[in-house]
Amino acid sequence: MCNDYGNHIPYDDYLQAFSQTRIPVTWPNAAPNLATREDIWPTETAPVFARRENGETEFAQMRWGFPPARPKGAPVINFRSEGRRFPVGRCLVPASHFFEFTGTKSPKSKWKFTKAGEDWFCFAGLWRPMADGVGEAFTLLTTAPGSDVAPIHDRQVVILERVDWLPWLDHERPEQNLLRPLPQGKLRVEQAR
Repeated sequence: MCNDYGNHIPYDDYLQAFSQTRIPVTWPNAAPNLATREDIWPTETAPVFARRENGETEFAQMRWGFPPARPKGAPVINFRSEGRRFPVGRCLVPASHFFEFTGTKSPKSKWKFTKAGEDWFCFAGLWRPMADGVGEAFTLLTTAPGSDVAPIHDRQVVILERVDWLPWLDHERPEQNLLRPLPQGKLRVEQAR
């Protein structure tokens, strides 16, 4: 399951993309310092476009992984989407690429996935306030793998086409019409190590 992704997206690219998709976004008062990150790991903070309860979409920085449901449990970094409804807490999580790993012994083989023809994309995600009242967290939604991911992993994160960003945030189409793998050839894969 995806536990490592990267983000090389300049802030100006966000502004341009969301202007073109006509999704109104509440931006920070000043451009944030967004460092290029090859690897973003669970519990680290990353950019998110969160749909708030008032209907506004806000650019925010959140922790990756909902707090564990039980003591000493792992954070919930991926959440199965099939057969579920998500009436609140939808978000878009921007990424340049994501990784999957194969093998049973260390070091495992690392596979890098990028979106064909695009420098970056957005995962379908969910966000919520942290239970302790300090900050917010997000998780990535998963589905059965498409043909580009299936040779490497038995699950995949949901990557939304840009035309589906607003329908995901606005509940314009049922979840099962949006939370699906991309068609064959939409993802490029290369061995990273």
